[in-house]
Amino acid sequence: MLSPFRIAGRRICLRYQRGHLIPEQNGLKLAERLTWHRRDGTLKKAFHVSSYRPQESTLAPSHTRPHETLSTPSHATQGSIHELPAHCPGCGAPSQTVTLGSAGYYDLERRAVTSHLNSKRRESENEIFQAAMAHLNGEMDPDSETESAIGRLEAEVPTCDRCHRLRHHSEGEGIVHPSMDSIREIIEESPHKHNHIYHVLDAADFPLSLIPNLTTALELPHLRTQNRRSKSIRYSRGRVAEVSFVITRSDLLAPKKEQVDRLLPYLQDVLRDALGRSGRKVRLGNVRCVSSKRGWWTPNVKEDIWNRGGAAWMVGKVNVGKSALFEVVFPKGRKEQGKLEMERSERDAETSQRKTGQNLKKIAEQTWKSEVEQDETGLDKLLSVSQQDSNKSGLGKSKRKLRADDVVTQEKGLQESDLLLDDAHAKQLEEEALHSTEDEADLMDSLSLLPPPQPERQYPTMPLVSSLPGTTASPIRIPFGSGKGELIDLPGISRSNLSTHVLLEHHNDLIMHARPLPSQLSIKPGQSLLLGGMIRITPKIPPQDDGPSNDSLVYLVNPFLPTNVTAHVTNTEKAIGIQTGQLPDGTDYTGNVPSLLTQSSKSLIASAGDFPLSHDVTKSRTGALTDKAAGKMKPVNLPFIVYGIDILIEGVGWVELTCQIRRPRDMQSWSALDRQMKERLPEVEVWSPKGKYVGSRRPMNAWVLTGLRRGDKGKSRHGLKGRPRMSASFMERTRRGTG
Repeated sequence: MLSPFRIAGRRICLRYQRGHLIPEQNGLKLAERLTWHRRDGTLKKAFHVSSYRPQESTLAPSHTRPHETLSTPSHATQGSIHELPAHCPGCGAPSQTVTLGSAGYYDLERRAVTSHLNSKRRESENEIFQAAMAHLNGEMDPDSETESAIGRLEAEVPTCDRCHRLRHHSEGEGIVHPSMDSIREIIEESPHKHNHIYHVLDAADFPLSLIPNLTTALELPHLRTQNRRSKSIRYSRGRVAEVSFVITRSDLLAPKKEQVDRLLPYLQDVLRDALGRSGRKVRLGNVRCVSSKRGWWTPNVKEDIWNRGGAAWMVGKVNVGKSALFEVVFPKGRKEQGKLEMERSERDAETSQRKTGQNLKKIAEQTWKSEVEQDETGLDKLLSVSQQDSNKSGLGKSKRKLRADDVVTQEKGLQESDLLLDDAHAKQLEEEALHSTEDEADLMDSLSLLPPPQPERQYPTMPLVSSLPGTTASPIRIPFGSGKGELIDLPGISRSNLSTHVLLEHHNDLIMHARPLPSQLSIKPGQSLLLGGMIRITPKIPPQDDGPSNDSLVYLVNPFLPTNVTAHVTNTEKAIGIQTGQLPDGTDYTGNVPSLLTQSSKSLIASAGDFPLSHDVTKSRTGALTDKAAGKMKPVNLPFIVYGIDILIEGVGWVELTCQIRRPRDMQSWSALDRQMKERLPEVEVWSPKGKYVGSRRPMNAWVLTGLRRGDKGKSRHGLKGRPRMSASFMERTRRGTG
């Protein structure tokens, strides 16, 4: 079959002959024509169907042209399954056209899929064109710009139908989440010697998204301790596997990057507490606070991934921001830079090898000269002795010489035959080894948990970012730097999810998309705090003998929650009715306060535990009293103590609780045991569905950074920095000089 091309007004036809494309001037029945236009230094293609019917046709009917035209959908569906990507670039699932609605399913009639298949056809036509130009004369060779222009045209790889619905319609179902054993088996199949594990944590509920036994479950080397002799690099099974902690969405903690940087010591202490006993002496110098949305510290992580090379693994629970972080830290557009670095390293290796070879050559020459000198002295001695023997028996010498020549010829023949046999045997062994390795590779690929990497591109399609738990169905491997390394996005590990008890239309309301502007509420005796009708926080009233005034404490609450998860303070009995649907007396609640819980989940409310406010936050909460530029008072000299704690809601946010109590007069003279026995701390009880989805940590005091002034509704804490505007009467008096 022939294919015509029109270049500079000349029409060229391509004909298949013995597996090659040969350009001709004639011969075409019905084929695609490529017209190349050169405008403003750019190369453009125009595809159309030619109906030119030649007088003579040399096309054999048995020949078939590969990659037949995809102009109609009927042609597109034939053989197009093999042209789809091996795995969906959005979720990593294997491509398939069988199970509708499942991960990896491609509808061949979808516009994005058909355009991708058509682009595959255009790529094949480009290959045909380049092969044709290679067989032409010198005056018709294409410019070097042609290949570079075609190489720059990288069409976006389409995602599966599930990813398409998730991205554009927010519709879809999650997949079964893998276990830690599955993640460990996947990482063990890494082909790289250098591996780096990025444990991704969410700042909204930090540290509830931590996997405490990560190094033990994945059989990784222990974290580096504070001992000065602790090793910085540890090998395990001949490979390096390091761990770094990355806290994503750090823009939810504070409005400025510098403020988040000042919170890093606090975050390290909280992480050390969450790691338990094994984390007390850990250095934790590998903790990063990043923001994919604001670009905080993501360039540093990107450069670390590029400089380190090897395999970089994104490990974490579901909905912690792994895919969003993947997109901003992947080193895009560095394929040529990777080639240059590889060539530079190869040149350096060749140079060092050449230098070592020259040194070895010099050493060999010196040793050879010394050996030659020794051989010459020994040869002179042998010649003198042989001359004496030859005078005695000349006939015997000639006979011995003939016999020696016969022995040498026989030995040469045997050596040549042995070499031929060795070469044949070596070739046979190589062929057997090649076939065995191919069979083993096919078997391993079919049984491997780690899919093959995607073809390397300058700007590949990134994994899908969605709020659906379980968006990533399979590991997504994207190489970079011409084989320098690859970044791998793993499926999220299962975690307890509050959305299973929330109405379907409110699932997206549980996600904190932006930093909230919190308010300050007060819980008085007999009241409780409701968070979206899902979580109830009730202060516990201690017995009367525990203190004279502990039964009349007032709690200050600063909720850091999504906008649609409202905080509501009300009577405790009414709060119970809103949360459970029934009042304490058994009657149904008929109020207007909304609740995000489903009707079936309202009967599953249980206590999540008692949380004492055990952290002293007097210095950070008293403001000007203890400020060095104002009151300059020490917290121990104040007549009161402020205690606080952060109540965490898994996957949603946190609530800061503080309470002020009277300081006992003789408290400074108490011992540690007396303090534990006599000091009565404020305490709250939290109620949630099934008694889950709740945790606690030491207080962050984010209200001090991002809170509101008293009386300034809707204005930021530092919104009014200048002096107030002067009145018109004062300006007039100042102008007259009477003010």
